[in-house]
Amino acid sequence: MGVPVRIHVNGALHQHDVEPRVLLVEYLRDVCGLTGTHVGCESSLCGACTVLIDGQAVKSCTIFAVQAEGRAVTTIEGLAQEGRLHPVQEAFWERHALQCGYCTPGMIMTAVQLLKDHPQPTRAEIAHGLKGNLCRCTGYTHIIDAVEHAAGSRQGAA
Repeated sequence: MGVPVRIHVNGALHQHDVEPRVLLVEYLRDVCGLTGTHVGCESSLCGACTVLIDGQAVKSCTIFAVQAEGRAVTTIEGLAQEGRLHPVQEAFWERHALQCGYCTPGMIMTAVQLLKDHPQPTRAEIAHGLKGNLCRCTGYTHIIDAVEHAAGSRQGAA
């Protein structure tokens, strides 16, 4: 039996009936068709499923869709505006901060909140802020470079 949910996803209202056990990551991918949010470990360890809920980074495999009722969810697809990449997305591209790309959406979403809360982090603070996100391909150097570059780009734009 479905439960009605109304969730603002990337600025658009989505209304569906879902089973109470449906995880937010499943809702986003299977119901909304937004496959940029990845399912990695399904146990909240890897961070590949990270999205922003009301501006806060959340691992979407740890929350049911019904818990997001009435809230604003931003996925990787919702960061780009008017055909322009978000500064963090651009920095990941410019600093070669991805290899296979599987962890990239979650890393970017976590970095967006990190920079919102801490606009000029040190490299150590960036590494600490991303520690809940795992990458199996890189040594994290380029990822930290990208977040540092995005912080500098934001500072230059201000």
